[in-house]
Amino acid sequence: MDIKEYMQAVGQAARRASRATARADSRQKNAALMAMADAIERDADKLVAANRRDLEQAVAEGLAPAMLDRLTLNPQTVAGMAEGLRQMAALPDPVGEMDDFSYRPSGIQLGKMRVPLGVIGIIYEARPNVTADAAGLCLKAGNAAILRGGSEAFHSNQAIAACVAEGLAAAGLPADAVQVLATTDRAAVGALITMPEYVDVIVPRGGKGLIARVSAEARVPVIKHLDGNCHTFVDAHADLTMALKVCDNAKTQRYGTCNTMETLLVHEAVAAGFLPAMCAVYLEKGVELRGCPTTRELVGDARVRVATEEDWDTEYAAPILAIRVVDGLDEAIDHINTHGSHHTDAIITGDYANARRFLREVDSSSVMVNASSRFADGFEYGLGAEIGISTDKIHARGPVGLEGLTSQKWVVLGDGQVRG
Repeated sequence: MDIKEYMQAVGQAARRASRATARADSRQKNAALMAMADAIERDADKLVAANRRDLEQAVAEGLAPAMLDRLTLNPQTVAGMAEGLRQMAALPDPVGEMDDFSYRPSGIQLGKMRVPLGVIGIIYEARPNVTADAAGLCLKAGNAAILRGGSEAFHSNQAIAACVAEGLAAAGLPADAVQVLATTDRAAVGALITMPEYVDVIVPRGGKGLIARVSAEARVPVIKHLDGNCHTFVDAHADLTMALKVCDNAKTQRYGTCNTMETLLVHEAVAAGFLPAMCAVYLEKGVELRGCPTTRELVGDARVRVATEEDWDTEYAAPILAIRVVDGLDEAIDHINTHGSHHTDAIITGDYANARRFLREVDSSSVMVNASSRFADGFEYGLGAEIGISTDKIHARGPVGLEGLTSQKWVVLGDGQVRG
């Protein structure tokens, strides 16, 4: 196929469909979401079988374990996709919400109305569940979507797309409201990100290479995050039993996610009482440890590799953890703001003042006190699902749910006022 012509046709169809989704009422959108969920549950075996084809090809091509983890669908993850869609249906519809109304001296009433963004292009790698999540969130927020999944998940994405199309048809919405590209040609990405006449925003979800390319070449606004180099700081005033549990979960509950802890910072006052026990847990679970000189002295040089400057800046997405002992809260905050990716960072402390300083001064999209960084996602935040986690500071930050896929416009109500 001629990719340029194909993408022009996709863009034109999405723009037309976006007018229908923008005027669709909550009942119609929710009916589509519920029908999608039903189709996904009904076709669970088909989805897993399609995913098996992708997995076999990915293994043959030597895809990294973290990517294989993200690629895999099983009965539980399929059920999770359906549940996510049903949760979206249960959420309040943001489109048309009006707030901040006030009267001006002229007598006009001024406020804001929440409206869809229009057409959203989403580019993602490995994760086939994004196909369902993105379709549902974009639709509920009144948008049309163009979805370009990675070639490694092609069969999975097409099988999910069939369920999405069935849900749209059941609710009387246009089929082009959600289009999953039927090509793995990389040129499709180049076309998608340079069609401002048809696409209103791009959301890339993938590795640094993809996001760097999109950021450099896009002529369409981008909502992005580059990586998830997340930290947990165990303060001098931490409950160390709590810290053991939280830090274990933050690293080992799942290795390949962007909200997994990659660097553990420990106050020097509690390092001797905390690190040997904590590192024993990690080593038992097969986590490779890379530490500062103090960490290696406390835990044992044979058990902890030397951490380099590069380790402080790395998102491993693997069972590898960097550990540094710091002299206090100031050094911990400075380390996070210097080496972190502004994604998710946590403090374990019983000191109210230190917790408040950490929340105020750490420049990340999610900042936590006495909780695992693994909570930083749309499902756990009650958003139903997320389109991604934005580390940008404009428009949307953190998990991007329904509200992040809308904008606001000014609304003026009058009864004949004219400007003097």
